[in-house]
Amino acid sequence: MKIKGFLVGLVSLMVLMAGIPLQAKEQSAQELVRSTADYVLSQVRARKAELEKDGSGIYALVQEKVIPHFDFRIMTRAALGRYWRQASEEQKERLTREFRELLVRTYATMLLGYSDEKIEYLPFRGKPGDKRVIVRTRVHTSDGAPPVPIDYRLYRKNGEWKVYDVVVDGVSLVSNYRGTFANEVRKGGIEGLIASLEEHNRKLRNG
Repeated sequence: MKIKGFLVGLVSLMVLMAGIPLQAKEQSAQELVRSTADYVLSQVRARKAELEKDGSGIYALVQEKVIPHFDFRIMTRAALGRYWRQASEEQKERLTREFRELLVRTYATMLLGYSDEKIEYLPFRGKPGDKRVIVRTRVHTSDGAPPVPIDYRLYRKNGEWKVYDVVVDGVSLVSNYRGTFANEVRKGGIEGLIASLEEHNRKLRNG
């Protein structure tokens, strides 16, 4: 298993709400990450055989739980960079939809590779009332490699924490796509990028 690729997928999913009744105004971002990580990973452990047998189960779980709690529009805008301004509103909606499906399908599959890695939560540096916070963690693997630092970037929207980026070992999830997106836009414009995402998602669906 390629641990870096797995970690990007895993930690991006750890902050799913996963059906837990949470009161955002009473819960810090760090508490949110911790409680939801514990819940999601316990579900994967308990249902691993079932989910590995039928891949649609893990995708359905992520599809249901992740979408309301990540701000995919902000993530898409950041990944597209300056080219976002060139897109029409209709194109922005299509880009967001395709990028969302790409991330959800990719990380749902990677989540099945979870093998009981340990998460260490570092001291929280935010202050009460902060609108944007970073929750810092380190993931310890069983192969004796150095722990991998993970930063969750969240902001508060309408009383709820929204994830807008995850940084793994200094590499931003959003920034990681920026070069690829820019190349596609230079080759075929905004429509070319959308077509490329659509094709990639078709391949993932047909697996």
